[in-house]
Amino acid sequence: MSTLAGIDVQQQLETLIQSFQTGDPPMPVVVLHAEDTDADDRVTALVDELREGQRHHGTRHAVALDASAVGGGPARPDGVGSPTERAVHLVRHLGDPRGWGERSASYRRYSFPRLNLVRAIHDAVEAPEMRTHWSPEPADDPSDTLDRRPGPVARAGAQQQLLRVLAKQHWRPRRPSGGRYQLLPPAMQQIVLTSMLGGLTALLTRAEWFVFVPASLALVVVLLAMLNQVPGRAPLLLWLRRESRWFLTTTFLRAGMRQQPTDVRLLHPVRSWRTIAARAFDVAEELRGSGEFPLRLYVLALLEDLRDNHRRWSWDLRGFKRNRPPMLFLRGIGNENGGIELIKAVSDVRSRRSEIDPLLIVAGVAAADVPRLERSIVRHTGSDREDSERLRRRLSRWYVEWAGNLRSGQSPSQEQTLPWVLKIPLPARDLSELREHEWRCMKARSRLPVARALWSVYSLTASMALLGATGTTWYDDRYGDHCSNGLLSVNQYTARKEKAGGEIECIGIATDGFRFSGQGPKSKDTPGLKQLEKDIGAANAEVLKNHRGHYVTIVYAGPLSPDDEGTSPVKGVEELKGVYLAQRVINSVGTPVKLRVLAANGGVDLQGQVDMAGHIADYAATDPTVVGVVGLGRDLESSDTVVAKLRDAGLPVVSGTNSATYLPERYMHWFSLAATDEWQAEQLGRIADQLDGTGKKAVVLVRNTDDTDDKYTREQAKYGLAMLKKKDFQLAGQGGLLKYDLPERDDLRMRDSVDEICVKDGPSVIYFAGRVEDLQRLAELLNNTHNCSERAMAILTGDDLSKGGNMDHGHGLASKVTLYTVGLTALDESKDSTRFYAAAKKYLRIDATPDSFASGQTPLSHDATRALFEAASNGTGSDASGEKPQTRAATAANLWQLRIANQATGDIDFTTAEPFGGRTGHSIRLTEIPDSGKARRLCQRPAGVTDDLHCKKVDLSPGK
Repeated sequence: MSTLAGIDVQQQLETLIQSFQTGDPPMPVVVLHAEDTDADDRVTALVDELREGQRHHGTRHAVALDASAVGGGPARPDGVGSPTERAVHLVRHLGDPRGWGERSASYRRYSFPRLNLVRAIHDAVEAPEMRTHWSPEPADDPSDTLDRRPGPVARAGAQQQLLRVLAKQHWRPRRPSGGRYQLLPPAMQQIVLTSMLGGLTALLTRAEWFVFVPASLALVVVLLAMLNQVPGRAPLLLWLRRESRWFLTTTFLRAGMRQQPTDVRLLHPVRSWRTIAARAFDVAEELRGSGEFPLRLYVLALLEDLRDNHRRWSWDLRGFKRNRPPMLFLRGIGNENGGIELIKAVSDVRSRRSEIDPLLIVAGVAAADVPRLERSIVRHTGSDREDSERLRRRLSRWYVEWAGNLRSGQSPSQEQTLPWVLKIPLPARDLSELREHEWRCMKARSRLPVARALWSVYSLTASMALLGATGTTWYDDRYGDHCSNGLLSVNQYTARKEKAGGEIECIGIATDGFRFSGQGPKSKDTPGLKQLEKDIGAANAEVLKNHRGHYVTIVYAGPLSPDDEGTSPVKGVEELKGVYLAQRVINSVGTPVKLRVLAANGGVDLQGQVDMAGHIADYAATDPTVVGVVGLGRDLESSDTVVAKLRDAGLPVVSGTNSATYLPERYMHWFSLAATDEWQAEQLGRIADQLDGTGKKAVVLVRNTDDTDDKYTREQAKYGLAMLKKKDFQLAGQGGLLKYDLPERDDLRMRDSVDEICVKDGPSVIYFAGRVEDLQRLAELLNNTHNCSERAMAILTGDDLSKGGNMDHGHGLASKVTLYTVGLTALDESKDSTRFYAAAKKYLRIDATPDSFASGQTPLSHDATRALFEAASNGTGSDASGEKPQTRAATAANLWQLRIANQATGDIDFTTAEPFGGRTGHSIRLTEIPDSGKARRLCQRPAGVTDDLHCKKVDLSPGK
């Protein structure tokens, strides 16, 4: 400050601000004036200097009267006439948050919803559309000349027109402070938030991003257009907004308004809306007048908004963060510019209110205009003491006296007082400019508010970051190893597992709408799996919706992960097709019990089946409707562990294609429709008998599985070798075995084995104990190796080659090599007695023939599912009604007595099974595929038939 008066006044203001930081002191209207009229300009300069000091201190402040309003001549802003109307004009523009020094403020900008509501009604009153409706009409009583308000009919019409104008304005000022609207109205902000939450919900669930993003944006655009372009409606939930509640409950308005209800309730929007409409019209009628009511209503709204902006116990604790009160500076006030009326209005409104507002007003008035302020509550503010008393001491004494007399000054008997005005006369000597080194500018001591440190954008960001990191860590620990279709759709019965090549696959059981399709790159999705899972999900939804308590759940367990090089996913999808087909057939008939299907993935080649079995067992512990498992069609070293886990969970297993001989010998709850490896080798022996086996050389070519989990090839080699020995073949190689590595791992190892076979006088019979995917490379080597390319040879192989589908058109082997293979089905034998193909045409939407299912995967899994369902839905004895689901234990017991006819592969009969032993009645097919490529069925039988096979004579005599 450059003057002694400025230093003292600044110090007193900062003392008030210091008190504001710890309490709610009453804030006076400080009126500064010179003792002599010659010093009026220096008082105006002092007010400007005080404002600049507060700007540097970060105080939110506004200037109601600038130089243009107090320049030469009377100020008539925007053509306003009377001093009261000019004061109204001044207050209206205080509703612009940018006018309160926002750049230097320490917390977010002010909001003025109450002031803007009054402005909106006032703008509607002055709208051109309202002019005819405000025309005075005679009252009902002609003798009443005092009340010139419109009659009831005209009043109702005016009220409706006012509401239409307000709706067109969206209950906002026609010309907002600052000359621009918000980007979105308050109601639209609610809609945008709702739309964003809806879009986020879709993201966190199963909706695809390319669906929910355009949908959410479209919804926002449509609602924005409706709210901003369609006139005639009020903002959403208008009656619950804070300005509306204040508008209806403030005693300032209730006292003079007509008797109208003032309560608003969330569940009574119509009545609440009528209450607001009636109050708005009453206020509008009063705002038409030129009396003191409009000015005092504006001042009341301003003070209430400022009080709310500094309310300490709000959701954002803004009162604790804004530790300096707002200040309003009035420079050069007088009667012409409305400043005197504004000061009077502030004092009058504060006298009627019980709440203390934080606004500190500093006004500079000319000495000649001081009498217009009548008398302040401080009686003798002149320099009645000795001249040596500093202004600083007098300011402190005057404030104490003003605050002490404030209560009595507001009493009705004090008609001529302005109790909230504190007039401060400034001697001319104190207004003289000091030397520059004597300038002072005091600032109240302050520290960072605790609320600002603990509850602010920065602390919230840090807290959210910490919470996010903690949540991410917790989520990763708890769910990071699980699979999901979205952020909130984690499936706890799945696990992410790295397969060969570094890619991730999902192992486990799909529950609660989870799907295995789409878990990796879309280009590597298993073909057909996505649509199949969708169809199964729709069928399950229908069961859960209409048949609660009357269904059983069967889990299909198979290989569903994508695999670029192998046939594993093809096998899984083909098997799952059969399960789905059985589900549709079962649920389409009128049986009381329905079928729900869940898919479980054991990974490529079922390498993750142990983990899969654990997840199935865990889920079955929570869902008693799970009665068993179908699938597990690949014999691995881990199969023993898997079946044991399912046994411990009480789940019987019916496999369609697993040919393991040892599993039914170890587990009573294991059933398979596939002929065992041992029995397959015995039936191939019928072919070997015709190959002049006595004294002839043979060899078992087996995949090297030392580093793999593949037990099927070992079992095939074991029983194939035993069969060749039984047929008195001379065995080549090491004990009759030649091993080859996987082609992609060590092609030279396979070439060495073929070279040993193709030596002169080498073996002419090969028992191929390998996988179908290895056959192509074997064919190439035999075709390109001397001796083998010209030698008549026979290759015997088990059922794995049937996964290659229809091989009637050749096998790619050398011209004199004949392939003899086992198939697990004899579909030609059973096609006339089953409705399987009609159902496949209807539900799988294909032209179904036996050739369509040459691999046998789909028919076998269909029959396995039908068998397990029949055991789970049709009891024995007193439970044989078939009207209620069976338990797992009852299902496992019922399987031993199961016999169902006319299925895809024939008749399924488990009654011939022996506990811890094998059974008879498997379906089988032996096929000869000569070098010509024209396949020939040598012998076959459908399921349920126990007669011995009688095979046709083969035409090959190896070595001739």
